[in-house]
Amino acid sequence: MTRKTDFGDRAPALPGATEGAAWQAPSGLAAEGVSGMDSLLEAKLWRNPCWFAFRVNYAALRYNQPLYDWVRQSYDLSRPEYTVIYSLGIGGSRQASQITHASGHPKNTLSRAIAKLEARGLLRRDTSSGTGRKQLLSLTAQGHDLFDATLPNFVEHERRMLSGITEDERATLSRILAKVVLSSHDWPTEVAGAPTETDKE
Repeated sequence: MTRKTDFGDRAPALPGATEGAAWQAPSGLAAEGVSGMDSLLEAKLWRNPCWFAFRVNYAALRYNQPLYDWVRQSYDLSRPEYTVIYSLGIGGSRQASQITHASGHPKNTLSRAIAKLEARGLLRRDTSSGTGRKQLLSLTAQGHDLFDATLPNFVEHERRMLSGITEDERATLSRILAKVVLSSHDWPTEVAGAPTETDKE
């Protein structure tokens, strides 16, 4: 007998799962009821076939939302705009295409963000380095001041989120997540079976 889910009659199978078998939490995950959280959150935490994606998304939302709300209210910067500031503050002079690749934001979204930052005097283009998206972008002195002023809150928020695990656990988590990110070139860029633009015409 198959389990009814929001996905239809069959739960999505994990690699190596037996066809038609009900999904089971990976070995080592605790049972529902130990976190002290509400029942839906516990279900997503402990009885979720997409357990990795949920954990990453949940942590990212709890990190990003308050910080980017603060950046918007304090500095009148959107998330894509601050992404450019952060990228150049961490990585130094970069091309727009490099920021797009490292952030996941669409090219047109970052192009608008870059134009606004340039108009505000927070970044500059090195026109001698090429044309268009090949030009190197750098923070101005004002841009560096903004980055330096905002970075401590980002660092502190992360520190508080990781306060429940040990230094050794943090190092292990960092290595594992880095390994996941480094394998991202093998990730699909679209959903299998989704209609293409040609199909929609």
